[in-house]
Amino acid sequence: MSKNDYKYRGRYLVSGAIHMLFDPQPKTRKEEIFDREKEITEVIKSIENYPITLILGIRRVGKSSVLKVALNESKAVGVYIDARKLYTNVGGWITKDELKRELGNALLNLKPKILKPLLSYLNISKVSVKGLEFSFKEQNLVEILEKLNKFGEEKGKTIVLAFDEAQYLRFYGTKGGKEFLALVAYAYDNLPRIHFVFTGSEIGLLHDFLGFENHEALLFGRIHNEITITPFTREKSLEFLKRGFNEVNLKVREWELERAVEILDGIPGWLVEYGFHYLHTKDSKKALELTMRKAQQTMLEEIKELEKRSRRYTFILKAVALGFNRWEKIKEYLEAHEGRITNARFSSLLKNLERMSWIKSEFKDGKKLYSITDPVIERVLREL
Repeated sequence: MSKNDYKYRGRYLVSGAIHMLFDPQPKTRKEEIFDREKEITEVIKSIENYPITLILGIRRVGKSSVLKVALNESKAVGVYIDARKLYTNVGGWITKDELKRELGNALLNLKPKILKPLLSYLNISKVSVKGLEFSFKEQNLVEILEKLNKFGEEKGKTIVLAFDEAQYLRFYGTKGGKEFLALVAYAYDNLPRIHFVFTGSEIGLLHDFLGFENHEALLFGRIHNEITITPFTREKSLEFLKRGFNEVNLKVREWELERAVEILDGIPGWLVEYGFHYLHTKDSKKALELTMRKAQQTMLEEIKELEKRSRRYTFILKAVALGFNRWEKIKEYLEAHEGRITNARFSSLLKNLERMSWIKSEFKDGKKLYSITDPVIERVLREL
């Protein structure tokens, strides 16, 4: 940032003007978020009334912002944990101690009027708000949830444990996350004041992990609610950009905004990225270049993780991005670059990408057609 740009109370100042919509951090207050009133209201009602809520949507569509604003606006006590951080902190396998540590840190973020009475219910060996330390004496997570539930019962509060990008919890413990699911199942059956929220970009993986429809799964048949966050329409995308630039009294030519929306579609994360860079460069072309560069960096990091499982994923994504949208054509493209593959193995790889929300499918004129879910990522893939 330049000397005229600095962060102030979670917002950004650009040449003395506050801007919120183009702040790259997830939003936490209602006045900072654009056109998500309906979704926020749905989430608030759901987390207060359903024992389990799922918030679904593709990457960068704004799930975290909707969740955080809903937790702040709700009468419930919202405890936010980023499952990606849990996964990253321990290099791939989430331990009980790491989950307890992050739960403690999340509790420290509660408002003082909630945290202070809550501490008397918990058996704490050490607490330091300044140093973000919060150590439980209990070794058992069940006991911690039981005490949170008791607090909720006696104070008339619902305790909402919200896990962002919860598909990463399948790496909890040594049994594919079953220990965590057992904890959720116990709370569901015995702790009525404990509710859960799970968000997920890899929608199929999250459904598979939670297993509501798998009769052998621990959460089979449990009552839950699902809310899907969708991209903005073209009209809403243009309105979003205009309002963001109005915050800093910056007039941008209509054709520049239309070009940005044409390329970035209605995905809020990319629109924010573009707006942020435009504010600092005053150049639409440069802002789009920087946004696409960020998209490329992000995608390459994610593909690197995919290729640890199979390098064929990259060729399948490339084929779909280039317009090979039918099963047979995608397989032909893959085999031209990687050699023969059985139909069963290819179908499995294709299904995995769909479960991870990289691609989506639809039937048109009786044929199943595939496409990339994120148009920005599609553009980047074409250039690989």
